[in-house]
Amino acid sequence: MILQFLIMGRGRRSQDEYSDMLKIKSKYKICKRLGSSVFEQCQTQKFTLSEARSSKMRRRRRNVSDYGKQLLEKQKLRFTYGLTEKQLTKYVNEANNNPEPRLALNKLLELRLDNIIYRVGLTPTRRSARQLASHGHITVNGKKTNVPSRQLKIGDAIAVREGSKDSPLFAEIIKGEKTEALPNWLVFDAKNLSGQVKGEPVISVGDSLIDYSAVFEYYSR
Repeated sequence: MILQFLIMGRGRRSQDEYSDMLKIKSKYKICKRLGSSVFEQCQTQKFTLSEARSSKMRRRRRNVSDYGKQLLEKQKLRFTYGLTEKQLTKYVNEANNNPEPRLALNKLLELRLDNIIYRVGLTPTRRSARQLASHGHITVNGKKTNVPSRQLKIGDAIAVREGSKDSPLFAEIIKGEKTEALPNWLVFDAKNLSGQVKGEPVISVGDSLIDYSAVFEYYSR
């Protein structure tokens, strides 16, 4: 509180900027524990350099128990997709009823509406994708929706609602100045700000950073 008072008193930052700064610092702490993949804000040169300096000063960690490793993987998965504990538990239980739980869990997470918005490049983060969906800027099969966790299936089409297409958020995308690596199970039309699920999600190289087996072992306790 004292630090906030001093910063505000000197007029260096507005209250909103100070709040944003705290959120970023909090995410940095999570990334240092779980890995930079959990938040897009940590996937920068600045964070990499900071982590390299910190690692030199950090004492050698004690051996982590099996439970500790499982907990870390569970948390990594939860923060990566921005899930509550209740949501992740539900997905794990559902995936466990499948012959291939690992693939089933990945499919459930990847086919969330907010994740697909992020994957096609309409937003830079999953968090902003959730906001975009919850504010009603997205349609699914031509109908407006505000449920970020909505499960999509092969053939479903998403698009930015007509009344939202003039937003500055999408200017770079429409001009073709902003491109994102697109998973091969998705298609995206930048000019019309629309996309479609054309196949089932597969576990990519980036996703393999998460040990799904450890996640299932954590929930089986």
